[in-house]
Amino acid sequence: MNRALIFVTKIFFILILFFKVTGVIAQLTKSDIDNAIEISTLEHPYLYFNESEKKLLINRINKDQDSQDVYRRLKAEAKVWMAMPVDKNIPIQGKNTRADWSDDDRSPKYSSYYNKNRNNAFHLAFLYQMTGEDRYAQKAFEFADAFCDLTTWTRRAHEFPIIYSRIMPWNVPDDQVNFNFDHWNGDSGRMMAAVYDWLYPALSQPQRDRIRGALLEKVITRVRGDYEFHWWATAYRCNWCGVCNSGVGLVGLSLLKEHPQLTDVVAESYNRINSMFNELGVDGGWQEGGAYWNYGIHTSSFFADALKRLTRGKYNLFKNKRLADNPVTFPLHISLPGNQSLNFEDSNGGGLLGSTHLINKLATETQNPQAAWYRNRLDIDYRTEYQRKSGNKSFTSSSLGDPFDIIWSRPKFQALPPTQPSIHFKTIDWWVMRSDFLSPDKVLVAGKAGKNDDPHHGHLDIGHFIVYWNKEYYIRDLGKSGYDEKYFDEARFDYPEASSEGHNTILVNGEQQISGKYYKQPYDYTIGGVVLDFRTNADSDYVLMDPTNAYPKKELKKWRRNILLEKPEITLVLDEVHSDKNALIEVRFHTGVDLKTQQGYVLLDGKEGTMALIPLTDQDYSIIEGRHPSQMVNASQPFRWIQYFDVELKATAKKTVIANLIVPVDDKKQAKEIMASKKIESNKDGSLSISFSYENQPFKYHFKNEKSGLLLD
Repeated sequence: MNRALIFVTKIFFILILFFKVTGVIAQLTKSDIDNAIEISTLEHPYLYFNESEKKLLINRINKDQDSQDVYRRLKAEAKVWMAMPVDKNIPIQGKNTRADWSDDDRSPKYSSYYNKNRNNAFHLAFLYQMTGEDRYAQKAFEFADAFCDLTTWTRRAHEFPIIYSRIMPWNVPDDQVNFNFDHWNGDSGRMMAAVYDWLYPALSQPQRDRIRGALLEKVITRVRGDYEFHWWATAYRCNWCGVCNSGVGLVGLSLLKEHPQLTDVVAESYNRINSMFNELGVDGGWQEGGAYWNYGIHTSSFFADALKRLTRGKYNLFKNKRLADNPVTFPLHISLPGNQSLNFEDSNGGGLLGSTHLINKLATETQNPQAAWYRNRLDIDYRTEYQRKSGNKSFTSSSLGDPFDIIWSRPKFQALPPTQPSIHFKTIDWWVMRSDFLSPDKVLVAGKAGKNDDPHHGHLDIGHFIVYWNKEYYIRDLGKSGYDEKYFDEARFDYPEASSEGHNTILVNGEQQISGKYYKQPYDYTIGGVVLDFRTNADSDYVLMDPTNAYPKKELKKWRRNILLEKPEITLVLDEVHSDKNALIEVRFHTGVDLKTQQGYVLLDGKEGTMALIPLTDQDYSIIEGRHPSQMVNASQPFRWIQYFDVELKATAKKTVIANLIVPVDDKKQAKEIMASKKIESNKDGSLSISFSYENQPFKYHFKNEKSGLLLD
């Protein structure tokens, strides 16, 4: 064998190994889909189930309590929809719907009309399939007909006048002028594709063509052949990519009988959603935050399921390595006891992430025992919240059900929790430290470093952290502000909710963090921070962050933040700040409970307990309360003050070290005892020791002085 052939052979096997290890899947072509789907054999319904599989669903409804309850609830709610007159008078959609400047902007009529007609058609179409009763199909068509009559399925907030000045996310050219297809349109395409598929056997040809025409007009012809003119098409780190491509792909699949040429959009959706899945972290993390992980993965799963079925498993997006290896690692680890989840970035910090049917699907497709455990966790926390609100002791998961809780049934294999409750998401540099997943009486500490390169949903919050205990944030993240016309422009960085001054970070002479991306400016991928060390064991967790490069570095020259969780409840934060001498250093904290400033420390009073925040430094310091003025560009959004407090001190040298101890206390007396016992000692070699007494037990931590800074020994 000559050397050239040997070289080519080696390269071939290296590429094979690369694709195997990285999970990269080759780009599909139209001919690949043509060869994989036997279009001539398709008979509606076929997207999510066919006539044979429908019998299995009906059997599931008869035998499975959760599925039966979803079905019974849908039938009960359908009594309203069946009796409801379908209004064909389309309400006026306001021109500035995120500003609420006019009566039309503030009116919920258009949004209600849009959602009601689409959603009612979807649910009634499913009931037609499960019952075979034509009355459901005809009423579903009435709602679908009204929805098809809308000029566009794109919503005003994402049309040119409002969205044009948005800062575009990663992998998207700045010169964007076409905004005729948004995530609302993607969702509607997905749902109306199912309506068409499910109603098809009951409709006349004109009725079928009414829905088919709308799917072509509102979805296919707006996108097909024009992907280069839609910003979301290549925004692979943005949830929009999954939502929009899934909607287009599902419409293409639903129309294959009439338009077999649409296999090209099916291939496009596969390739682009797969590229989005490739941007999940090596451990499942998603930079946009939990809510947008949920939106992107959820909507993409509908297309992934339909395509897997129609290609008989040949093209299966659930096998993407990034998704398959960590199907629920992100939502599980950012979950909080008490039906909550971390609200970093623009997430809303609401309930646990992931609908029951999505987690059913991810668990079943990946056979992941942690996904099955998380699915059971949804029942536990939903049950608690349901009973708390209603006083009703009876509960099934289908109390929050959806037709897909029947179609994508609960996994049947063994469920196991993760062996380690704490985690560092390496790709996005988020971290969570905890004793276990379910105990609200044990302190949870979480924070983030990473890059400031997500202008879409990211915040300037590098080095930020929270402390959560007894189902409350004692040190909190503000979460997102409401979305208004300016929030996705450069103005977002002036909102306290998105700026570094509105996070638990450091300010030196008022200098704030900067973004790695501004409007029509090139990306700077050096802007941001990094987790330098992360350790976890049964007794304690530790993280070291360096957020320095998130700042202009004119005032703050260097910053390293050490955070230690001594399980189950002691949090120690040690900040090493480099600046000019005499600089004002502010260590900022936001709290979600009552704040009471004391002599030299702070009491944080929650509903179920009190914490003390106690500074430790060999310098004079002050505790200063402050508040941010917050006002959205929205006429109906009231002005509000956002409270915070700073531990302030003047730099007496180029390096300033200050620690803050955050611990539960019974009362002021216990806090004062800790104050009396605290000690911070600097050694000749630059190392540092911190000691204190808590609940009659001494604690001492030593930080060695390495070339780059202090590090827990």
